[in-house]
Amino acid sequence: MRDRHLDGHGDRDRAASVPLDGGSFLMGTRDTDGFPDDGEGPVREVVLSPFRIDACAVTNDRFARFVEATGHLTEAERFGWSFVFAGFLPAALRRGAARPPQTPWWCGVEGATWRTPQGPGSSVTGRGDHPVVHLSWNDAAAYCRWAGARLPTEAEWEYAARGGLVQRRYPWGDELTPGGEHRCNIWQGHFPTKNTAEDGYRGTAPVDTYEPNGYGLYNMSGNVWEWCADRWGTQHSDRPRTDPKGPSQGTSKGASKSTSRVMRGGSYLCHSSYCNRYRVAARTANTPDSSTGNLGFRCAWDA
Repeated sequence: MRDRHLDGHGDRDRAASVPLDGGSFLMGTRDTDGFPDDGEGPVREVVLSPFRIDACAVTNDRFARFVEATGHLTEAERFGWSFVFAGFLPAALRRGAARPPQTPWWCGVEGATWRTPQGPGSSVTGRGDHPVVHLSWNDAAAYCRWAGARLPTEAEWEYAARGGLVQRRYPWGDELTPGGEHRCNIWQGHFPTKNTAEDGYRGTAPVDTYEPNGYGLYNMSGNVWEWCADRWGTQHSDRPRTDPKGPSQGTSKGASKSTSRVMRGGSYLCHSSYCNRYRVAARTANTPDSSTGNLGFRCAWDA
């Protein structure tokens, strides 16, 4: 029998979510600025059952309540380290930090966790309304179970991100900064050495920053990557599908394992020069035990 306190918490989270009718939409893209090798296409018709989804990514405050109630220890805490963007670190932490050869702007920092997102000496004080980061897929799934929720499927995530628009590049349309207005938290300037932060943020922003999309959902582009339920795959049928849940066995992406899970939405580190994956059809993946300082999640529920 589930604890009544947890049922109450799950009801509260669900009540704050947004109900979506589902139905038919066109998933994928033919965008010439896209990454065909990521399996962004083909454009195909997908039919979804009604569901609910968080208006915002899960915040530090929400995750703290989960940890207080359950004692959950994240994988970053158990492993003892996580990846932090080098530009956030003092020289003492940058020196000697392990860096992936293909993405040397990431540093493996001992003591970097959701509580200390920039490593030892940092904290989330004053950032309770920012998205929780340094969470693996497994951590996100554990939170969802506690809240009586689940991670959204990739199809649900894209349907929600589109906000009712058909085959547009972003949740608000095709222009990145309509009328010169920033609509998402991404990198401005020269990546990875200079971020002018013209959108107002160098790191994470509060989860309800900027205008919501047509469904009332915030930050479906930029801010933090969001885990989806699906395993990673790049081969998609162009035939209509109903409530797809991804391949039954994933394929690898940048890792030796074949367990990678889909990530969507892009983050504050995305820039057109190397990673314009803040488009609604863009996608990438990571292994389910991986964590970084730009990766979070939001919950979904059956209707």
